[in-house]
Formats: sequence, C-alpha cells, structure tokens
Amino acid sequence: DAEEGFCVVSVLRAADAMADVVSAAAPSAPVGKILIQRDEATAQPRLIYSKLPGDVSRRRVLLVDPMLATGGTAAAAIQVLREAGVPAQAVILVSLVATPDGINAVLAAHPQVRMLLGEVDRGLNGAKYIVPGLGDFGDRYYGTVPGPAAS
Repeated sequence: DAEEGFCVVSVLRAADAMADVVSAAAPSAPVGKILIQRDEATAQPRLIYSKLPGDVSRRRVLLVDPMLATGGTAAAAIQVLREAGVPAQAVILVSLVATPDGINAVLAAHPQVRMLLGEVDRGLNGAKYIVPGLGDFGDRYYGTVPGPAAS
C-alpha cells in the first residue's frame, strides 16, 4: 500500500489546504498538526501546539508549509519532528514558494532534510516577507485578508 509508512504534518493554518489535498489522495495516511506563530517584531518562530501521530518516529513525514520565507518556522517544525524521534532524512518539506534565505536556513539547521519546492522567489523584504511573493497564503486561502474598515 503506497500510503503505508508515511504521514502528513501541516504547519497550521496556511498548510491545512495542502494537507487536505494529500489526505484526499491518501485517505488512510495519518495527519499531524504543528502551530508555530511568527513574532512579527522579531520574525522568530514560537511553538504554540503540536499533535503528531503516535508512531510518527517510524514514518516518513511530508511536512507541508506553503511559504518558506526566513526558514525559521520550517526549521522549528522540523525540530519538533526530530524531538519526536523522526530522523531528519525521513522528512520531506513541501512548500509552494521559497526564498534562497529560507532554503539555506533550513539546510543549515537540518542538512539531511529533503525539500520539494514549487518556486524560488527573489528573496525577502525588510519586513521578512517573500518578494515578490503572494501575500499571506492562509489569509488568501481562507478569505480572511484584512479589508477596509466598516463604516
């Protein structure tokens, strides 16, 4: 069975759209969740929550996160997996848009992790957002993009 031996772990909330696609294709594959929030002032990641399959250490893990900007969130999520016993070589990070900085940061922290990237954009702006990027993926996907104030 092609689904045997792997699971998908999403970095909440933006990556849930990606995890849903994997789950539709492989419905018996377990799903884990990691919530890491980026501190907007420092751009540093902060772990809020994680719930992983009980046998995650024996599985290959598709870690899905649509945007790989600074690499801090992805590296922190990989560290959560490593602390749960997942070998680095068993992790495949799947991102839609990445930057050279993000790629380098993940590989510096976890050199054995493999990555599957849709696009590598130019880099980061002063606020540490991807340029040209596409904005906040989660807000765009879930329709929570801030709009004009109600009058």
